[in-house]
Amino acid sequence: MTTTDEATHTGGPSPFRRLWRIVAANVTSALLWPRLQLALKAGLAAGIAFAIAPFMPGSAADYPYYAPLGALVAMYENVAGSMRQGVQTLAGLAIGVGLAFVLFILGSPTPLTVGVVMAFGVILAGLPKIGAGRDWIPTAALLVLLVGGHNPDQFSFGYLLQMGAGVTVGILVNLLVFPPLHFRAAELSIAELRLALAQQLWDMAKALKEGWPPEHEDWSRRSAALAASARSVRLAVEKADASRRANPRRRLHPRDIDLDYRNLRDLERVTFHVQDVTQVLSDVIWAKDTPFVVPDEYAAPLADAMSAVGDVLRSIQEESPDRRSELSQEAVTVVKALTARVGAEDAATDAPSAVESILLSLHRMLRVAKSSADSM
Repeated sequence: MTTTDEATHTGGPSPFRRLWRIVAANVTSALLWPRLQLALKAGLAAGIAFAIAPFMPGSAADYPYYAPLGALVAMYENVAGSMRQGVQTLAGLAIGVGLAFVLFILGSPTPLTVGVVMAFGVILAGLPKIGAGRDWIPTAALLVLLVGGHNPDQFSFGYLLQMGAGVTVGILVNLLVFPPLHFRAAELSIAELRLALAQQLWDMAKALKEGWPPEHEDWSRRSAALAASARSVRLAVEKADASRRANPRRRLHPRDIDLDYRNLRDLERVTFHVQDVTQVLSDVIWAKDTPFVVPDEYAAPLADAMSAVGDVLRSIQEESPDRRSELSQEAVTVVKALTARVGAEDAATDAPSAVESILLSLHRMLRVAKSSADSM
């Protein structure tokens, strides 16, 4: 027997195949419709901004290339984000321009004064709530100093006006041209995590019925992956929540985001308990320094209890309310029966049993699953 960390797992993909899968996954993700839609809207906004840039008043017409830059700056994955990022950028630009004019008041730029202004720009970038504008403070100050030349007034006016026009165009395009809603991604991620947790319970149940040590041990290495999946679900729900703010399409596609957050919190709790069961079983099977065991006479009924809880998790998304209730009652019966049996019998082993710990986790999973099913 070896510990989980010491176990050598063979037959996995080669480093080249793993690298190829990572690259392919990233390329596929980049080409998904939301990214392509954002790219098309960014191109449209930049084109419109550049088309109207020559019609800006006064000296601003001499700096048309800043308008498409402003449009790109304001292009974000959701409408509220576009507005926030655009306003923060303009605020940062205004602060940076003002900082540059302070230097001009003191005299012609020198290496020392430019360095001092840049240092102050970086300090001001730490202002609270400046957000996306923080990087533009020193950038705007430097542009006014180096590009504005002998006409800093005209350059600053044109720079701010063209960037403002571009930001306005970017916000309007994002608002009016299919403003994105990420509800579907949140729904799918919640369903996928539920199924992944159910699959983990089924795989561990299968391992309990195999000869020990089990032939299949990939389930013992999924704890980190389950945690990463839970984090991904949280990001997807938060992204869906952000996408509905200031979005006119939300009235046509209503969704209960509060329910998504409740489901998310329930899944995070279930993930914790599944991870705990995974660690307990891994230690019992492979760790040399773990004194706990799963007695032979309890292995099969414990596997049945784990499978039943897995069925309950799967049913939340896929079964009718009546079927969900039936599966939940079956699982509760199985877990309670085994709990009563363990409490009434003394296992013929020289080591303490880990069954009680696993049963407690299963009981908690069922309680959370019932809460999730009741809110569907």
